[in-house]
Amino acid sequence: MRMFDTIADYVAEKGNEIGVSEWVVIDQERVQKFADATGDHQWIHLDPARTQKELGMGTIAHGYLTLSLLPFLMGKISGVKSATRGVNYGSNSVRFTNMVPVGSKVRARVTLKDAQPKSGGYQVTNVVTMEIEGQERPAMVAETLSLIFE
Repeated sequence: MRMFDTIADYVAEKGNEIGVSEWVVIDQERVQKFADATGDHQWIHLDPARTQKELGMGTIAHGYLTLSLLPFLMGKISGVKSATRGVNYGSNSVRFTNMVPVGSKVRARVTLKDAQPKSGGYQVTNVVTMEIEGQERPAMVAETLSLIFE
């Protein structure tokens, strides 16, 4: 994990890659738990026999499951020692650019796009690419917004 002493140190990395997370396995149990938590029980996520029969492939993760992993994965990439709190502020864009087959591994790659003073802290804009192990096209590209305070 890359640790910055102050928000100013983090902000100085504007335009640079901050880091890459470790790989996380997307297994059927995780997909099932996400389906139960959200009520999204679409068969393409939960029924391996049907997806194999009808689509010639295994089940795939929910796109929003992929998105929901960002706070966890980004928290493993970097931190700011002097920060008293950080808040998810939203996103400018999210694109699901590839399916995530159940059983595959994903990781997040983060680049700090921008950082601007806001409300006594900083609003940071990160470009996060969710990569799939062994695939050229990423699962997702998102431009996320966070507020960080000292």
